[in-house]
Amino acid sequence: MDKEVIIDRVTEILKETPASMQIVKKGGNRDARFHYLARHMVNKAIDKDALVLSSNEMGIAIVLRNSNSKTSFIKEMTENIKLVLNVTGFKNVSTILKNQKYIKNQRPKDQDYLYCWFWGISKDARGADTQVGKEMKDEFLRRAHKYNLPLYAETQTRRNTIVYQKFGFDLFHTWNRPDGKTMYFMKYDPTKHEDKYNK
Repeated sequence: MDKEVIIDRVTEILKETPASMQIVKKGGNRDARFHYLARHMVNKAIDKDALVLSSNEMGIAIVLRNSNSKTSFIKEMTENIKLVLNVTGFKNVSTILKNQKYIKNQRPKDQDYLYCWFWGISKDARGADTQVGKEMKDEFLRRAHKYNLPLYAETQTRRNTIVYQKFGFDLFHTWNRPDGKTMYFMKYDPTKHEDKYNK
């Protein structure tokens, strides 16, 4: 794995992802802000052993395990301050924090689980004939079955919700956000699919 190549690919995917487009401050050198966010995410994924790559490294995901995602208060505070300075700016911090709190509250508070924090495929590897999406999906579900843990995800794209449902996810909550956007919350429960998926 070439870490810098992965960061560059995540950067490009973030530029067209609604959630990241909403939090990255506009104006100035916005490309640098996306790149900073991508580096932060990839470093965190490597640190938490949560980075998932397709065989050609064009499909990239970050699947965190709740029990492994704890960070020291000082480190987390330092990272958040750097993100405000280098990515979001101060103007929208309050809204971003409120949204993140709402999103996190849709997941269990005292239960171990897997969380798909990020998932994307580089433009050149998209399409049904590439099989990258299927390969990534199979790895997500393999992990859910391996650890016998539910897998959570959310999306602002209705089309993605339909794809998740085809994979076996259930739509368990829909949030009409104050900004007019809609967010869909998905959950894959491996105990419902034991007869369809080999561990």
